[in-house]
Amino acid sequence: MSGEMGTLWFCLVAGMIAVYVLLDGFDLGAGAIHLLVAKTDSERRQVLASIGPVWDGNEVWLLAAAGTLYFAFPALYASAFSGFYLPLMMVLWLLILRGIAIEFRNHIKSAVWDPLWDFVFCASSLLLAIFYGAALGNVVRGVPLDGTGYFFEPLWTNWRLGSETGILDWYTILVGAVAASALAMHGGLWVSLKTSGAVSQRAAQLAGRVWWAVAAGILVVSAVTFRVQPQVQENFRTWPWGFIFPALAIAGAAGVKFFQARNEERKAFLSSCGYLAGMLTSMVFGVYPLVLPARNSLYSLTVSNAKAGVYGLQVGLAWWVVGMILGGGYFTYLYRAFAGKVSLDGGGHGHRSGD
Repeated sequence: MSGEMGTLWFCLVAGMIAVYVLLDGFDLGAGAIHLLVAKTDSERRQVLASIGPVWDGNEVWLLAAAGTLYFAFPALYASAFSGFYLPLMMVLWLLILRGIAIEFRNHIKSAVWDPLWDFVFCASSLLLAIFYGAALGNVVRGVPLDGTGYFFEPLWTNWRLGSETGILDWYTILVGAVAASALAMHGGLWVSLKTSGAVSQRAAQLAGRVWWAVAAGILVVSAVTFRVQPQVQENFRTWPWGFIFPALAIAGAAGVKFFQARNEERKAFLSSCGYLAGMLTSMVFGVYPLVLPARNSLYSLTVSNAKAGVYGLQVGLAWWVVGMILGGGYFTYLYRAFAGKVSLDGGGHGHRSGD
């Protein structure tokens, strides 16, 4: 029972992180590409309008996932926050700057300040995508945990996968670059879906070009990860049914290209969601039962040694279900209320022009 409860919460936390990536991923991608697809002030406000009603709500999933992680795997939470303190502070500041840029750009009209907010919005969104990818790369690669359960990593060391790892090395930067490409494609498909005219066309074209980097990223990251983390290869060999997850990623990537060629924007965006979900679940499946691999496998944190008490997990499960029903209902209403192409007629962001 103890092992089953730990595995269940492992899947729930992974699922919440995946939902966060799917939702906040498109507005991060929209921010990263908006200087490329929007050439005028009106066009840039179109891009902001496409994410205006939902971007802050999407970030709630990050808070919810972190809170669930703290509840279900307190040892993992303590170790990760101790070792990743520096990049976590950088992510926090990027989130703050991004939020400030979105709101100030919308509420304060200034020929002097608007270009600054546009740059901050773009740079912070792009850097967040890279940092999130690098964070995933760190978790898959492993960190220098010791017998105490804690570790420290500098921002970089010698860029190699030795015993003295840094947050950034060739592998984590590779994963970060692929993540940034994937979210740029995801954001481009969202902007294409939610806007009209030249902005929609440029966003679709950009997503189509970035698709090639994403497709190459699937092959390169998959091949390298099998060598970097032996647990991944072992899991896929032990449970061949797990290949359904990379198959989902490949089908999603193929779907993006297929539906873009047919000009079916909604289906192309949903295919991108399938690609991201497939890639994330492949990584999660590959590292299980590890929740934080160590460079020395003796000190790795697993589902068994990092989870909270069974009774607490059982009680928490009931409240988690209630919370997810409420949260899911709210997000369903929100996305239905702001369905359709955006319009700037009412000023600000978040108006729709109809289904």
